[in-house]
Amino acid sequence: MDAINAPMGDINARMDEITIRPADPGELAAVAGLRWHWILENGSAPAAVDRDAFVRHFVDWAEQNASSHSCMVLVSGDGQLLGMAWLAVVHRVPTPHALHRASGDLQCVYVVPEARDAGLGGRLITETLARARDLGLERVTVHSSPRAIQAYARRGFENSPRLLQAHVARG
Repeated sequence: MDAINAPMGDINARMDEITIRPADPGELAAVAGLRWHWILENGSAPAAVDRDAFVRHFVDWAEQNASSHSCMVLVSGDGQLLGMAWLAVVHRVPTPHALHRASGDLQCVYVVPEARDAGLGGRLITETLARARDLGLERVTVHSSPRAIQAYARRGFENSPRLLQAHVARG
């Protein structure tokens, strides 16, 4: 049985055995499954492709973007993926004060519904921020759902009066 369909009792029994680590390349199809489930959970029916085509595309995309996007996974004691978080790294223009600069964007933080409200999402955020520190990133941004804003705030994220966005995609 996969983590998405595991009974809540099974997941609760494994909470003390949870590990958070970088995803192995062989796990990318399972990570794609988490992304697929997330879209379905939020009421969107994937229209462009079927699940198998999406998984193939996702794995190819992750492999092609491995130098800029890394995935952290939340893994149960029996090896089931319960969550993910992606850290996208953007290299920044050098200054005379800092020749090597980069910032990060925390993306696609997701924990399966059965494992929520046990602090696992917070642990996933904390570990991803630790990875960002290890990489020497100046800052990490996140675009949050309303439900998760407090989880990010508890881990040091705050509103910035200087961070602006412009929607440029045609709708």
